[in-house]
Amino acid sequence: MQKVVVITGGSAGIGRATARAFAAEGYSIGLIARGAKRLEEARKELEAQGARVHTVPADVADPDALEQAAATIEVALGTITVWVNNAMVTVYSPIQKMEAAEIRRVTEVTYLGAVNGTLAALKHMNGGTIVQISSVLAWRALPIQGAYCGAKFALRGFTEALRSELIHDRNPTHLTMVHLPAINTPQFDWARNKTGLQTKAPSPYQPEVAADAIVYAATHRWREVFVGSSTPSMILAARLAPSVIDQLLARKGYSSQLSSESSPASDGNLFEPAPGGGQAARGRFDAIAKSRRDIYTSRQADVVAASLLLFGAIGLQMLVTSPFVVGPAIMAKAVFRRAI
Repeated sequence: MQKVVVITGGSAGIGRATARAFAAEGYSIGLIARGAKRLEEARKELEAQGARVHTVPADVADPDALEQAAATIEVALGTITVWVNNAMVTVYSPIQKMEAAEIRRVTEVTYLGAVNGTLAALKHMNGGTIVQISSVLAWRALPIQGAYCGAKFALRGFTEALRSELIHDRNPTHLTMVHLPAINTPQFDWARNKTGLQTKAPSPYQPEVAADAIVYAATHRWREVFVGSSTPSMILAARLAPSVIDQLLARKGYSSQLSSESSPASDGNLFEPAPGGGQAARGRFDAIAKSRRDIYTSRQADVVAASLLLFGAIGLQMLVTSPFVVGPAIMAKAVFRRAI
C-alpha cells in the first residue's frame, strides 16, 4: 500500500529532517509551509532521495487553506496515511511586554494550526496516524516564552480529549504526541525576539533525533514518545514539585535561553515567513547539539517515573527516620500543638 505523509512546517528545521526520514522509509511526502522558496528546495532534495513529493504553500492558521492543501495532496499522492502537525512560531519576550496580536498569532499557528491540521487529517484519512509535535514545554512552562507554552499546553489538552473520543467512536485513527527538548534548528534565529539579547538552545539535540522519534511514533501505536534523557524527569519534577520549579526557573529560566550577547529587536517569522532560502534542518548549535538517540516510549517514561517515585519514597523514609531529623521533628510538632 502506498504510504503518504503530510508534514506541516515541512520546509526547514524539524519538519525538513522529518521529511528526509520518511522519504528514507519509502513514503510519498506532502509538505505544507509558508515559504515557497524553501518548499521548492525541500522538494528537489527529497526527489533526489527518490521520493514522490507534492508541496503546497499555505498558512496553517487558515483552516480553509489547510483543508484545500490536504485535498490537493490527496489527489497528487493518494490517501494520506500519516499526518504530522509540526508548524509553530514563538516570541521571546516577557508576557507584560507582549502585544495581544503577538499572543494571538502564536496561538493561531502553534495551537490552532495543529487543530486545523488534525481536522483536515481526520477528513482525508482512513485510519492511519496523526502525530502532534509537542514539547517538554507542554508540561512545564518557561519564562519569556509564555505564549508558546500556553499553545503547547492547549494542544496537549485538545489531543487527550480527542483521543478518548476516537476510542469511544472506535475510530481506527491513532493519535500520538512526541514531546521534544530543545532542538538545533533555525527557529532560534527566526523567532521574534524582544529581549535585546541573542537566544540560545539549552542542551539541544540534532533535528535528526527528533525526526527518528516522529517516524517511530507514526509507525508504532504508542500514546506518547519522549525525546531527550531529561524530558521524562523534567515532566515528573514539574508535577511533583511545581513551586520548587517556579523558583528554579525564576533564577535560571532567562539565562538558559538567552546569551550575554546583545541582539537588536527582530520581527522574526511571526507574521511572515523568514526571508530567503538555503536553510535546511539544522541551526547554529552543531558544536553542542547531541546526536544520540534518546527516545522513550510512554511505557518507558512510566517506568522511569515509577522508579524515581520509589527511590524518592525510600529516601524520604530514610530521612524521616534519621535521628538528625526525628528529634527536631518531634520538637516542632510539640511547639505546633502548643501554638494551636
